[in-house]
Amino acid sequence: MKINAANVDEYVRQVPENRKAAINKLRGLCRDILVGYDEIMAYGMPAYSRNGTGAVAFASQKNYISLYVLKQPIVERHRTELPVNTGKGCIRYSSPAKMNFAVIEQLLQETMSDPSVPCE
Repeated sequence: MKINAANVDEYVRQVPENRKAAINKLRGLCRDILVGYDEIMAYGMPAYSRNGTGAVAFASQKNYISLYVLKQPIVERHRTELPVNTGKGCIRYSSPAKMNFAVIEQLLQETMSDPSVPCE
């Protein structure tokens, strides 16, 4: 399921109802924690960048909600707390109920403080 949206507000409006609360909570955490980051649309999904460099993004996809944390050391530090379906920087949640927002909050906080460079 691809959402075609010009901005993040429009994107969130088009998210299926059964995912809307989780996407809104995720967006709220990003906006609250990632101070100094710009909220933009990048590659068809909401993203957060600073000085033109993306660090975090998320998407409501056909089979899961994806959270992209592009500083790989952060993902590696939390790998045991994340779903099995996690890549280098893509964390895939098969349902909103499986999203551990305490861990997500920690990932976002570490994005603010970790000096590593986001992968591309």
